[in-house]
This record gives sequence, structure tokens and C-alpha cells, in this order.
Amino acid sequence: MTDSTVLLICPICHFQNVYSVLNIYDDRYGYPGLFDLLLCNRCRHKFLSCHFSEEQLENLYTDYYLRSTFDLKVFRPYEERTGFRYWFDGGKSAAHCWVPKNVRVLDIGCGFGHSLAYHTNRGCDVYGVEADRNIKRVAEKFGFKIHVGLFDPDVYQNDFFDYITMHQVLEHFVNPVRALQGVKKILKPKGTAILTMPNANGWGVRFFGKHWVNWHAPYHLHFFSRKSMKMAAERAALTIDKAMTVTSSEWLYYQQIHISVFPEEGVSSVFWDPARKPSEQEQKRINRISKFHRKYKLNYCITRLFDSIGLGDNIVYFLKNEQNS
Repeated sequence: MTDSTVLLICPICHFQNVYSVLNIYDDRYGYPGLFDLLLCNRCRHKFLSCHFSEEQLENLYTDYYLRSTFDLKVFRPYEERTGFRYWFDGGKSAAHCWVPKNVRVLDIGCGFGHSLAYHTNRGCDVYGVEADRNIKRVAEKFGFKIHVGLFDPDVYQNDFFDYITMHQVLEHFVNPVRALQGVKKILKPKGTAILTMPNANGWGVRFFGKHWVNWHAPYHLHFFSRKSMKMAAERAALTIDKAMTVTSSEWLYYQQIHISVFPEEGVSSVFWDPARKPSEQEQKRINRISKFHRKYKLNYCITRLFDSIGLGDNIVYFLKNEQNS
């Protein structure tokens, strides 16, 4: 951590006492540059000191997220699961798992559309938003109602959706408060927004530091504390109904592989970039980690332990629209 105060304002509480705590870079896909991670001394919100235009954001996801290589022939909807194994896996860490059947739902940041197929199979009226233009071929093949581009509430009627989900998405917005205000506008009275996001105040950050897998710069622009999330929700006239840490047990497995092949600045990771092949030594390390976790299940036990005390790497928020638009 540096001692120098950066002359920037917190995007959530507008406090001016903001500090630089880390310099990080894209350790997955090799986007060039170092990014300053800043911390607000009032609401404990963390955020990157970089600014992207809408066009730059759309190009960032289209050019670097590599969904253009995904094969539509192997596309499968998310499955509905229950039971001990589902809990042990941390399956409820995903936003779509909390949406009931037969409702109208919007998934903002719908990725490759697996959640849309899941909701469709459960009788829902389903809509999606995705900035990555590679989603167009998915929408065309399966007939999904997807707005390609950044989230724009004016695309929809006011008070239109029963549920709105943002699974690992709000942290990607340049202006997350404005995004939540847009969510509020199109969410029905008493409707629910379900948000999941990395928990930058959990055990993972404390243990792995700058190598924490979920910094994911520059795609993750914001890291909410519970205090800053409460402030952001209030500014959007939404109420936090409940919050909990529920983390996929696979994340710790990914974390250890991520560290074992951690790339230099400007170089994509052999773990995250399918176009790169690991060296013989790297592949041996990956195989050892995989074999260990599959055999002993320690990543499952550790993840469930930290989730149980509220220090898991993933946090789920349920926001209610208690007011009319």
C-alpha cells in the first residue's frame, strides 16, 4: 500500500480521501497496461483509476474475452440441481439459481446465453443484455431476446421485470450507481434484483494479495464493500433485502492454477487463453493441482468454511424495489 493520496473522488460516496493500494494488470488475457487500484477511506469501496468509453468497453469484451472461439454445437443450458453435492459445489453462487419459475426475467451480462436457455426451460419470459458482440450468433441460432451492447434501461418498459440478474456484472460498469438506477426503473414494484460479485473483503484477498484471481483488471472496475453496496443501492432507491457469501468451490481450484502459471504484464495466461498452450513444466503443475483437488476435495471444504463465516470470495445480494418508479 502506498501512503500518497490520489486526487480522485469515490464513485459511490463521493468522498475525496482515496488511496492507491495496488498496481495490477490483466493477468488473464494480456490487455496492456498497469492499473491503479484505489480505496475509499469512508465506504471502503475499491475501484480502478481507469476510464473507458462505451465503444472501448464493447471492443474490450469482443476482442479479449474470446467467446468467438466457443462452439455452438456444444451449447447446453445450465441445469437445475439440488441436494448435498450441489451445496458442496457452491452451486447457489450463480444469480440464475435464485430465480423462480414462470416469471419475466432480464439477465444483464448474459455471457454466452446459458442462463437464458435455463430460464426458458423453466417457463420464464426471458431477456438478455450482453456487450460482447459474439452473442449475436447465439441469439440468431436459439431465438433469444438479447440486446447487444451496454445495458440501456430505455430499451424496456418501466416496471417490466419481476427479476433482474447481474451475475459477476455490476463490477464491470463504469458507473454502477447509474446502472442500478436503470435496474430500478424497469423492475416491477416489489421486484427483485439478484447480484453476485467478487468479495474483495474476503479471505482470498487477504491470503493471495495481488495474485487474487478476481482482480481481473481492467474488466473488473469496482469492488464493493457491504457499506458501499448499501450506499449504491440507496442512491438507486433500492433496498438490500439480504446478502450472503456463496462461492463456487471451483474458484479456489482456478486460483491455484492461476498462481502457478501467472503471466507477465501484457502476456495472456496459458490457463485462461485457449489460444496459448502451456509448456511441459506448466502442464505438469496444472496436472498436479488438478489431481490433488479432485482427490482430496480440500478446495470444497475450505470454500464452504469461509462462506459459513461470511468471508467467501463471492457475495450474493438481493435488492428489492420497494417503491414505484
